[in-house]
Amino acid sequence: MDTSPHTLNTLFEQLGLPSTTVEIERFIATHRLFTQEIPLHQATFWSNSQAEFLKDAIYSDSDWAEVVDELNSRLRSTH
Repeated sequence: MDTSPHTLNTLFEQLGLPSTTVEIERFIATHRLFTQEIPLHQATFWSNSQAEFLKDAIYSDSDWAEVVDELNSRLRSTH
């Protein structure tokens, strides 16, 4: 059983994306979601496997759900 803490860095690793803080900030700055109408997992910039992981994390309320919610909020933030 994996008991390591889940952070944005480890989420990005799990998604197979560059996971340094600078790379995450760059990703967030260039991948904005401008509407609440589209669920996070349906954004066009995810691969099928990434989208499925994000969807499962939220709908099954997995231990990744909190950090996925954080990413969702950050991608929708105007700041």
